[in-house]
Amino acid sequence: MNNSGLDFKNFEETRPGHTSRGRLERILRRGEFAVTAELNPPDSADPNEVFKRGAIFDGWVDGINATDGSGANCHMSSVGICALLTRRGYAPIMQISCRDRNRIAIQGDVLGAAAMGVSNILCLTGDGVESGDQPGAKPVFDLDCMSLLETIRVMRDEGRFLSGREITYRPHLFLGAAINPFAPPYDFRPLRLAKKIEAGAQFVQSQYCFDIPMLKEYMNRVTDMGLHEKCFILIGVGPLASARAARWIRTNVPGIHIPDAVIARIEGARDQRQESKKICIEIMQQIKEMPGVSGVHVMAYRQEELVSEVVHESGVLQGRKVAVGTELG
Repeated sequence: MNNSGLDFKNFEETRPGHTSRGRLERILRRGEFAVTAELNPPDSADPNEVFKRGAIFDGWVDGINATDGSGANCHMSSVGICALLTRRGYAPIMQISCRDRNRIAIQGDVLGAAAMGVSNILCLTGDGVESGDQPGAKPVFDLDCMSLLETIRVMRDEGRFLSGREITYRPHLFLGAAINPFAPPYDFRPLRLAKKIEAGAQFVQSQYCFDIPMLKEYMNRVTDMGLHEKCFILIGVGPLASARAARWIRTNVPGIHIPDAVIARIEGARDQRQESKKICIEIMQQIKEMPGVSGVHVMAYRQEELVSEVVHESGVLQGRKVAVGTELG
């Protein structure tokens, strides 16, 4: 091993039936329940801020999402965060938003990320610039999530750029996309997942789940269509800071559905933060038993320290220890 944490001697090796050399794909293909989490990106050029935030997840997650200007707000770049995380042997999931870069820049980023040891890429269309803190920015949207998935799949499987020019060494990648079972039109959501799988999605992560009956309806349709056999499905979960925060998120963040009963339960508790954490744990435990679900994606914005607590107390790892520093091992 060199001091970067990457073993270049074995860089070309992939396991049979795998498209990447990453930990997340290995865990999912073994049939184990996976846990991923989202790293809150810093507004800083200090690498130690990334290392400190990554260390919070040590031993508890199989992959760490590096967001790409989520909400159309500017932070440290996804590729920059991934470069730092791979130095320490973490398993980053690099998000790519189509909002800010054209196909030339994106394909270059894909090769650069793969060369640094990134094994997982989550393909997103991206939020519109009007929703962020710099609404005067010029959006790109040269590609969308579907065409981005197809582009990277062609780079990986056929070894060529969209131009047709040959790639001398193909990127070994596990491709993902986002889903939202909780936003209308509900009947269209499983069909949308099928299209993403056809485009190249091998795993998906969902928006926050606060409504188990609604998720069950979605998963019933997904399993009836056999989509769970073609793609690994990770459901988004996370604790809320308070009932007030829950109301604000429900009103201001598109696509997040929080039932009135959940908000009322949090509001009626003596310690709202702890009650929200308890709700999150209960939801995780129910998701763990749901047919067709392969894992959870824990989002705890500005509450990252709670990730280890909810993962531990929910028991979803079933005693499995998550090794750190073996992403390419």
